[in-house]
Amino acid sequence: MTAPGVAQHYTTDDLLGRIDAGLRAVGADPDALSIDDLKPADEFHTGGIEATCALLDQLDIAPGAEVIDLGCGIGGPARHIAHRYGARVRGIDLTPAFIEIGRAFNDRLGLSDKVELSVGDITDLPYDDASADLMTMFHVGMNVPDKAAIFAEAARVLKPGGRFALFDVMRDENDEELVFPVPWASRAEISHVAAPGVYRRAAHAAGLKEVAERERRQFALDFFDRMFRKIAAEGPPPLGSHLMMGETAGEKIRNYVANVEARRIAPVEMIFERPKGR
Repeated sequence: MTAPGVAQHYTTDDLLGRIDAGLRAVGADPDALSIDDLKPADEFHTGGIEATCALLDQLDIAPGAEVIDLGCGIGGPARHIAHRYGARVRGIDLTPAFIEIGRAFNDRLGLSDKVELSVGDITDLPYDDASADLMTMFHVGMNVPDKAAIFAEAARVLKPGGRFALFDVMRDENDEELVFPVPWASRAEISHVAAPGVYRRAAHAAGLKEVAERERRQFALDFFDRMFRKIAAEGPPPLGSHLMMGETAGEKIRNYVANVEARRIAPVEMIFERPKGR
């Protein structure tokens, strides 16, 4: 079950209009987009498209593969997978406004036949057993208290040999309380950051085996250092993931970085596989 209040946290006024305004400000035509035009705004996780590629490059995604993106947001990673690999992608997210906007961008980019976005709970997926070759999840588990349910559904929906690749913010060695607000939570009640061991145990209980893991703390610090330097030199960009966070975006990002620096949290990649004999 996803934490109550999550959809409300991620719903901001006229997000589509603000993204379109940002596109125009950087010289892009909202009605004649390329998939790269959207990348500054539609990859809502640490490192953006750089981090998306870093995870996906570890996978073998064949043309026509059936992919499910958990917590898809406005569909950036889903569209990237469909466009780059020729896969068919289904994305699911709890926030209706994200799905509505994501569908609008799918239509504009001519990807609606390859990317299907729907509102739903990732702990109760509306998909058939053994129907997916790959599942992905980018910065979503922090809002879901029941990690075991995520992995149980992944194990159910993946085909034998299918993989579940995720990039989440997890607890680090310092167990102090987090400083809020952060991008995924304005208050502690909707934040459910867990240690990597919680993910591993949940995966094992669901019958999945881990095939790769990589902490990305320094990657995150380097990414935000570059971002802060660019903002100091050029001012805030008109188009970026900050549009997803409303008026408190700056405070949320600064607190996130401070929590990473203090080793309270760190982003981590994990890749799991459903064994072929199960």
